[in-house]
Amino acid sequence: MKGISAIIAAGGIGKRMGADVPKQCLCIKDKPIIAYSVEKLNKIDDIKEIIVVCPKDFKTQIQEILSDKNLSKKIKNIVDGGTRRQDSVKNGIEQVSDDIDYVLIHDAVRPFIKEEILNKLIKQAYECGSAILGVRVKSTIKKCNGHGIVMHTVDRTDLWEVQTPQVFRKDLLLACYKKDIFSHRVFTDEAMMIEELGNSKVVIVEGEYSNIKITTKEDLVLAEAMVGTAPF
Repeated sequence: MKGISAIIAAGGIGKRMGADVPKQCLCIKDKPIIAYSVEKLNKIDDIKEIIVVCPKDFKTQIQEILSDKNLSKKIKNIVDGGTRRQDSVKNGIEQVSDDIDYVLIHDAVRPFIKEEILNKLIKQAYECGSAILGVRVKSTIKKCNGHGIVMHTVDRTDLWEVQTPQVFRKDLLLACYKKDIFSHRVFTDEAMMIEELGNSKVVIVEGEYSNIKITTKEDLVLAEAMVGTAPF
């Protein structure tokens, strides 16, 4: 079955945002950020279920946000997050239905992912087993030493800034969690774990720069402006 279980990583507590609630619960134009993300995933036919992973202390608040019938139709479960991102995602994977073969992981605070990009990503994952979104690096990148002295300018020709969603065969992710290295290394995204596994290629699909991750107050201001001017 080429059905997909979507795991929404909503484990952040918003330290950099300086808010009293997690950033995924903050609003853009009077709608919580996480609601935008869930709405987009609900529209994708291949996604059969959605599992939300969030901080235990804010689970009730997120449950209330997602209780709306238009948001909850694919929600299978809302589970507690872990100490690290990889622990949180593992908690979500443990809830995936047995007959689901693929897992999509998406940051709750990337509300502007487009349906056509999602479908393109999923198609690539079906063909290759592992597919992630990214955009080409636009800025000039400098390599510095430990004292802040520029050593050289990095060739950005083959550099990509990685985004979510990311889609993988479920069996590949489960194999990652069985490796000893999982317990003592921090992985910043799931593709990094697949890379470490070494028996499956990760294919990058070109996304869009509008698929921003809302992390700071400045990001929130930008998101407000984007909702007002773009078809998201």
